[in-house]
Amino acid sequence: MPIEPPPTPWVFPPLEQADESGVVGVGADLEPGTLLHAYRNGIFPMHVRRNKLGWWSPDPRGVLLHGELTVSRSLRKAMGRFEIRIDTAFRDVMLSCADPRRPHAWINRDIVRAYTKLHTLGWAHSVETWRDGRLVGGLYGVAIGGLFAGESMFHRETDASKAALVALISLLDDHPDTLVDCQWLTPHLASLGAVALPREQYIERLRRALARPLPDGLPTLPAT
Repeated sequence: MPIEPPPTPWVFPPLEQADESGVVGVGADLEPGTLLHAYRNGIFPMHVRRNKLGWWSPDPRGVLLHGELTVSRSLRKAMGRFEIRIDTAFRDVMLSCADPRRPHAWINRDIVRAYTKLHTLGWAHSVETWRDGRLVGGLYGVAIGGLFAGESMFHRETDASKAALVALISLLDDHPDTLVDCQWLTPHLASLGAVALPREQYIERLRRALARPLPDGLPTLPAT
C-alpha cells in the first residue's frame, strides 16, 4: 500500500476563487503531503512562470469516465506492436515528458524530483510502451483510490502514448466511480473518448472516486 506522508502545512483557497484560467493560488511547495492534499481537492500544480508555482483547477475539466474509452480499429491493431510495462522506468518517462523540445514544455527539475518522491511512496506511477527494448512512449500520473490523475504523456512512435492510455484503463478498477483526470480536454484526448465536465460535476465525481480502493492491477513498486 502507498505510504501516507506528513500532512501539508498549506491551506489552498476555495476553488471558486480560481481565476478565468483556473489558477487557484501561487506558491506553497511540492512536498508529497502538499501534492496529495491538492489532488484530493481537485487541484494540480503547474508553473505559471518559469519559477512561479501555480495551483490549478480548470473549469471545465478534461476527464475520461468509466466505460467511455474509444479505441479505433487502427489503434487496437497498433497495440500489438508494443510491450506494456508498469513502473519500470518512471523517471525516464518523466524526463521524456519534460523534453524542452516539446511544445509547451513545463516539467522542470523540481517537478521531476517531487513526483519521483511520490513514486517512491507508492502514489505516482508510469505506464510505459516499449518496442524492441526501447522506451517509445508512456504516461505518468497519481493514483488515489479510484482516481488516476494523469500528468503528462509522450510518444516517439505513432500511437505509443495512446497505447499507454489504453493499457492504463485496462488496469483501473472496472467501476462506475473510477475517474481519469486529463486536466484539459484536447483533440487528442477527445478522440479517445474524453469529455469536459464543469468543475462542480468534476468535484462530485472526484469525491466518489476517492472513496474507492486502489485497484490491484496498478502495482506499487519502488522508484527506478
